[in-house]
Amino acid sequence: MSQPQSARAGSAERRGLDSLGLPLPWSLWPAEARLLVAMVALWSLVGLLVLTSASWWVAEREMGDAAYYLKRQLVWMLASWGLLWLGIRTSLRRWLHLASPALLLGCVLVAATLVMGSTVNGASRWLVLGPIQLQPSELVKPFVVLQGAALFAHWRRSGIDQKLLWLGVFGALILLILKQPNLSTAALTGILLWLMALASGLSLPLLIGSAGAGGLVGIASILSNTYQRVRVTSFLNPWNDAQGDGYQLVQSLLAIGSGGPLGEGFGLSTQKLQYLPIQSTDFIFAVYAEEFGYVGSVVLLLFLLLFGFVGLRVAMACRNNQQRLVAIGCTTLLVGQSILNIAVASGAMPTTGLPLPLVSYGGNSLLASLLTAGLLIRCALESSGLIGNRQRRSPRPAR
Repeated sequence: MSQPQSARAGSAERRGLDSLGLPLPWSLWPAEARLLVAMVALWSLVGLLVLTSASWWVAEREMGDAAYYLKRQLVWMLASWGLLWLGIRTSLRRWLHLASPALLLGCVLVAATLVMGSTVNGASRWLVLGPIQLQPSELVKPFVVLQGAALFAHWRRSGIDQKLLWLGVFGALILLILKQPNLSTAALTGILLWLMALASGLSLPLLIGSAGAGGLVGIASILSNTYQRVRVTSFLNPWNDAQGDGYQLVQSLLAIGSGGPLGEGFGLSTQKLQYLPIQSTDFIFAVYAEEFGYVGSVVLLLFLLLFGFVGLRVAMACRNNQQRLVAIGCTTLLVGQSILNIAVASGAMPTTGLPLPLVSYGGNSLLASLLTAGLLIRCALESSGLIGNRQRRSPRPAR
């Protein structure tokens, strides 16, 4: 008997989509998953445009090629989108099995930066492998989310030995990052794990105790590191030493203030030319705000709010606690790090070294951010209930 026309068309569509590596036909993707793909693509494109504007003058002056940073970022962007696709293609169960060895390897690599790392601005955060610089504290972030979900989802059923083991690993990772020193990433890691623990329903006394311990560790780090103390004091009154320790923040505030309601226009930032330092990484938001103004900054914040809303909808639709915590952790990491970066550039927080995800120059941040986005999209696909059935029982080919 001949196959009906609609069945043949559906079979052709599935074959074509399978050749692209999609784990589920695009037409069956839940709305949240499709929206997340579109938002991540838009975020990546806008990030490349903002980086192009922020970096061309410095690239022309220092490298003799105005597109130097853009070309390198494009290479990393392609590799990172491949990693995002891998995140979508691979089941969440496999990622959760991979989390523990990846996290332990991340701890080893972070420790290695203290011994053989490349030191920049007084911090040893990079491992140099030929032409490639690895920043383990960035690359380990998605696996912190995965292992945190694996631990907290089964907290009540886990033995005391397992709890102490992984809490000790998380604590060691945070302390190693602090030792680099990198207070901002250590604080972000601690806050991320704390929020995931809160979402999993851990007891209030335990949460309060861990928050207090984390605060004490942060205070001790600030008191024992001169440059961190200087950053905190300069944050409180940057104008007191506008040509010294407060220079970065003052120039960032001048850039943001110069944007006015509608901005100077794309590519027309003045502060990026010879005043604003680190304009392609930590303070790239200041360039964005100067060129797109108050309205553009509000649009960016609304975009982050929408992304967070979609991520939480994915978390609410998840079918088990592990999926739910992975979705919450991925959303918190991407949106939370973006908010922290904006807060630093606008003077709401002390100056730190956190990049703006998918916007700041740097391959390590791109790899970690797009893998995190891929895990979130995978959560959205698995929450639909279709992808599991499709993987367990493949349809028989029609005769």
